[in-house]
Amino acid sequence: MKLKPEFVTQDIDDTQFLVPLGTVTFSGVVRSNRTAAFIVDCLKEETTQDAIVDRMCLKYDAPRDTIAKDVARIVSTLRGIGAIEG
Repeated sequence: MKLKPEFVTQDIDDTQFLVPLGTVTFSGVVRSNRTAAFIVDCLKEETTQDAIVDRMCLKYDAPRDTIAKDVARIVSTLRGIGAIEG
């Protein structure tokens, strides 16, 4: 899976914004916290949900099951707005 090229990110004052270009049906801006921004950054390259969890486990001191739930929730949200392909 990967972030669709029709979605771009912009970092402003430690906050990441996910912005759709005019070719998608979602019309809005997604403001990401640090965790969501990390996941979105992982999705800029082809990856899997498990690979994202692995990377987050290396970065954050949290139980793997908690991280996996967070990743699943954010990926589900991104899929819901049509931001992920694959």
